[in-house]
Amino acid sequence: MTANVTPGGRLRAYLQFVLAVLYFFFARSLAVHSAQGLAGDLWSPLIAEAMLLFLLVLGYAAMGFWFQRQLHPVGEQGLARRQGWTREFRLGLATGWGIAVVCVLPMVVAGGIAVTFSTGGSDWGWLLADTMFYALAALAEEVAFRGYAFQRFIDAVGPIGATLGFAAYYAIVRSMLPGSSRASFAVSVALGVVLATAYLRTRALWVGWGINFGWKASRALLFGLAVAGVNNTSPVIQGNPMGPFWLTGGGFGLDGTWIAFAVMLAALAVVFRITRELDFKYNAPEIVAAGVPVDLDAAARAQHEAAMGANHAEAPALVQIGGAPTTLEPAADGGAPAGQDGGTSEVTGNLASGA
Repeated sequence: MTANVTPGGRLRAYLQFVLAVLYFFFARSLAVHSAQGLAGDLWSPLIAEAMLLFLLVLGYAAMGFWFQRQLHPVGEQGLARRQGWTREFRLGLATGWGIAVVCVLPMVVAGGIAVTFSTGGSDWGWLLADTMFYALAALAEEVAFRGYAFQRFIDAVGPIGATLGFAAYYAIVRSMLPGSSRASFAVSVALGVVLATAYLRTRALWVGWGINFGWKASRALLFGLAVAGVNNTSPVIQGNPMGPFWLTGGGFGLDGTWIAFAVMLAALAVVFRITRELDFKYNAPEIVAAGVPVDLDAAARAQHEAAMGANHAEAPALVQIGGAPTTLEPAADGGAPAGQDGGTSEVTGNLASGA
């Protein structure tokens, strides 16, 4: 849950958000140039994504530890390995795969996809490397756009403003890719809203990571289609869409079609549906004890006495045995008081007659 933030705290959160955004561009530039110096063209994209993920997690953890005094700064970014986190990832992965299939089906019906296969031994190895590339790239995006910076922006402007603002920010960064268009900008905005919603409803990045990875890897590795202008990512399957440009997106891929935009909007309802239990588990308001201590037993006893009346025990009445006189007169000869023998005899007589 997001705590109330004072005006001074909002300004501080906004400055930390700006710092996190600037650090992202620094880390991305450093990772790309370092990967190009360490490896060739074939391996540099994978190494660059791995380095970017490492730099982002490390840098944002340092910011969380320094500014927020977080005890677990990596987990606070949304990477806590809580119970069921792998199930959350699989749930998102299935959702991302479903989005890709729904977008591909109209293409198959309208024009079809010319598919070629390559089953060489090295091709399967490169397929594994490409899978790792998309997994790392998707997780790096989640850390950068739904992690520490997104959390600080929530503290500054609230969850709705942060969702819309980061969706636009994500779309602006994606629009820097060659071949982008208005449709690709709209698709990026819709995808940003879907992924931000996944984080807000689960307070973790696992569902969003699965959706992001499934959406991109399914098209590239299973259908052999272009992803954001890159069309040579699958060494095993190569697909050539045969439909019109508005349906296929041309060389940019489905990221540049209005069909994908419509599917993303529909996927928002799906995300709400699949995260309903996680939303209840991680966003339910905490019940904080407050008020005046109450003795429930005393309150129940007082209520009972008010209804039944006070029950005061009366002193037991004295029981007189026989007809003993109430006044004892001393005997003239100094013996027993007058009436005492009579009383004793009468009692004895009564006991004898009773016997």
